[in-house]
Amino acid sequence: MYALRKKVAVAFLLALGSTMAHAQTKPAANDIVIVHGALVDGSGWRAVYDILTKDGFHVTIVQEPLTGLTEDVETTRRAIEQQSGPVVLVGHSYGGSVITEAGADPKVKSLVYVAALQPDKGEASGQLLSKFAAPNDAMRATPDKYFFIPAARFPGTYAQDVSPSEAQFMADSQVQLNQQALGTPVSVVAWRTRPSYAILTTQDHVVSPQLQRWMYQRSGAKVTEVSASHAVFISQPAKVAQVIETAARQAN
Repeated sequence: MYALRKKVAVAFLLALGSTMAHAQTKPAANDIVIVHGALVDGSGWRAVYDILTKDGFHVTIVQEPLTGLTEDVETTRRAIEQQSGPVVLVGHSYGGSVITEAGADPKVKSLVYVAALQPDKGEASGQLLSKFAAPNDAMRATPDKYFFIPAARFPGTYAQDVSPSEAQFMADSQVQLNQQALGTPVSVVAWRTRPSYAILTTQDHVVSPQLQRWMYQRSGAKVTEVSASHAVFISQPAKVAQVIETAARQAN
């Protein structure tokens, strides 16, 4: 009888320890809101979305109009308002400028910058991009001031580590960015009051790795360097998801 009671007690302690460990690893923020960058839409985030949802997170992908910073921030704020709990706000490329301003929402607990711009108050996206020359200056503008990358140059500029067919599809489905979006300075800087995480893409030909490093050092972001192109969310979704999950578990 004593031996049986001892086995029951040990089993109970093991079960209790497992429950406590699960509680300790439960994320502080379960809602993830992702803001895509210029020239693409949110569909490219499917692989990251699948990983996060499989791991138990609720994920919302913002579809910005890319007609101006004000409109893109407003679209992101609407997505944040629809969340039921604390939010990790993720931005890629130009989307970093969007989350810098939209991230001031009280629901947002941390920010994740993925090969993203991270402006300070009064800085515009275009101003930051010109601080360090991009390794491959392929951007062009339409007569009515919408920016794009010529399809022939898109794979080697934006997505050199993505399969040729996928890169070509991205080139042929570009969402052009209004010049106003690059010229409008941010008026609120969420990373000054919230922890920020950053994925620095060392093979990036759109947002210079040198610029990324300078911005992330300035903000004190927790940096993860990845040998990847600007399309890291497609070429290495597991690493991107890992950083987002770390931000979710460490959210205040």
